[in-house]
Amino acid sequence: MAFLIDEAFLPATLTASPMTDDEFAEFCAAHPDLSFEMTSRNDLIVMPPNYTLTGVRNRMIIARLDAWAEVDGRGTTGDSSTGFVLPDGSRLSPDAWWIDLRKVASLDPAEVQRYWHLCPDFVVELKSHWDRLPTLREKMGTWIANGAELAWLIDAEARTVEIYRSGQAPEVRKDIGFIDGEGPFADFHLPLESIWNPLPGKDVQSPVTRKH
Repeated sequence: MAFLIDEAFLPATLTASPMTDDEFAEFCAAHPDLSFEMTSRNDLIVMPPNYTLTGVRNRMIIARLDAWAEVDGRGTTGDSSTGFVLPDGSRLSPDAWWIDLRKVASLDPAEVQRYWHLCPDFVVELKSHWDRLPTLREKMGTWIANGAELAWLIDAEARTVEIYRSGQAPEVRKDIGFIDGEGPFADFHLPLESIWNPLPGKDVQSPVTRKH
């Protein structure tokens, strides 16, 4: 499926035919300047590369999560370059994730080298300039519905964190300086001031959200 989409029309949602892992990987490789996810309804979500500041913020989240995971020792982590195939057939990529190594051990060696047909236990999504909140919130619900125990949606421009848990309505926290994990992730601590303002000495808030 070759196509061209003008950047002015991105992000975009297209209807696609079901794909195998190999077909999806080949499709993504044919369009290296874009990123793709697919819902359980076979809606193909097409996104342009993130703006640089989003990458800076995401690196900070990954660094904290990775440092915690290394000390904790129970699981492994990754970033938005990773694709998962969820139980409902969705093909999604979280911005940051943690998964229990016992789940990974259930995969046969060939599967480990490919897309993992698993759902991470803990997911962090960082809203980018391109993300639309309704679509992103639907994605958060998909993580929880497919087995994630905890998921955070961080909106740096609005300085908010939406917390998603199984069987509960999302909780919104605004203008907080840090957030702690819960349950199996209770020892994970994420400072947020460096996410709100990742470049020391420079105000990076948008004019709409900047406080006066």
